[in-house]
Amino acid sequence: MHFTSQQRFDDGVLEREFTLGEIPGILWTPASASVSAPVPLILLGHPTLGLRNMYPRLVGRARHSAAEGFATATIENPGSGDRPRWAAAEQARADLRRAREAGEPVSDAIVDALILPLVEKAVPEWQAALDALLSLPDIGGPVGYSGGVISIGIRLAVAEPRIVAAGLFAGSFVPRAMFEEARQVTIPLHVLLQWDDEGNDRQAALDLFDAFGSKEKSLHANMGGHTGVPQFAGDAAAQFFTRHLK
Repeated sequence: MHFTSQQRFDDGVLEREFTLGEIPGILWTPASASVSAPVPLILLGHPTLGLRNMYPRLVGRARHSAAEGFATATIENPGSGDRPRWAAAEQARADLRRAREAGEPVSDAIVDALILPLVEKAVPEWQAALDALLSLPDIGGPVGYSGGVISIGIRLAVAEPRIVAAGLFAGSFVPRAMFEEARQVTIPLHVLLQWDDEGNDRQAALDLFDAFGSKEKSLHANMGGHTGVPQFAGDAAAQFFTRHLK
């Protein structure tokens, strides 16, 4: 991990941009973090729109988490932002756009092509980032995962034992194969669903929640579209992580 820049905000939060090989990322740590008092870590997932586009939302989430005493970090998704383009992913996105513009249902084949290779590439990168982050003296455990492409969250919840709780946003396509993986998830889950999300299949989101194998799981449904998440929903997610990471 190589830090490339840093700035400190007026609330004491330290933001450090880094690279991990070819992967760019950002780490935010609260003013309370130190070698003698390492803080828990939340990994911030995000959609495949690029870190530059997602930065305003990510930094808001990070500073909110820092106020609760958490460090947060994120990395760029494969094929997104300034990372090299990925022909198969570009084709899948183009097929998705065509289906939506034509008013056609999004087929399982499109969803599989869009999501499954992304999960296969992204999860090992998140695990490598986690290795590097936990080697820093002011970052400790436990670790949570929050938001992003829900299928990446599912795979991480199954494959990564260092992640002990996850907050997931039911707002992206989920391949049918991921439902079987969801049954293997056992960590506590806080799932957010926007009831009128224009890009999300509500019934599929409800079926996925039902499939999760976790004994502790809660579904928080609010009226409104994809970008209409109310402020109190973020507060509830913060309380969830406080319960499980502190």
